[in-house]
Amino acid sequence: MMIKINPRFRFFTLDTGRLPQETYDVMDAVRKRYGINLEVMFPDTDEVEEMVRKKGLNLFYESVENRRLCCGIRKVHPINRMLGTLDGWITGLRQDQTETRRDAKIFEVDTQHSNILKINPLVDWTWDRLWGYIRANDVPYNKLLDAGYPSIGCAPCTRAVEAGQDARSGRWWWEHDTHKECGLHMDYKK
Repeated sequence: MMIKINPRFRFFTLDTGRLPQETYDVMDAVRKRYGINLEVMFPDTDEVEEMVRKKGLNLFYESVENRRLCCGIRKVHPINRMLGTLDGWITGLRQDQTETRRDAKIFEVDTQHSNILKINPLVDWTWDRLWGYIRANDVPYNKLLDAGYPSIGCAPCTRAVEAGQDARSGRWWWEHDTHKECGLHMDYKK
């Protein structure tokens, strides 16, 4: 969508160091298809090493607190560094993804990031509308979606879901809390 509006936009994504191969594959497919420079944000190596040294490689399975620590270091801190240099950002959030995102608006003030503009152009799109657009425009997508992964994050924290299950139920499935967010969009916490 953005390529059609302005191909000079900055495009960025996160590499947590724990992503599935299919996510790297779609990053490369997007670069090739659209000829864009996809800026990849990485976590601070020292922070990751200290966390792993103190808590272990798979700390996130031990407690919600540890999982949030890991998400904070691997996702939130890198995105904060990027967003600290911008006046706004555009996300792919949709209201139908999870209960915590139901109140998302197309235009928001991102209170988590110095009150910059946050634009969610797909906010009112349904899963079917999204797939219609992907197919009609031959948009590269993560092949894990074909394998029953409607929400994809880090490999150890993501699994396929059964038909009819909540789209985010495959994320951090060992947690019983219904607020399953990594921290990038915490302003939807209820």
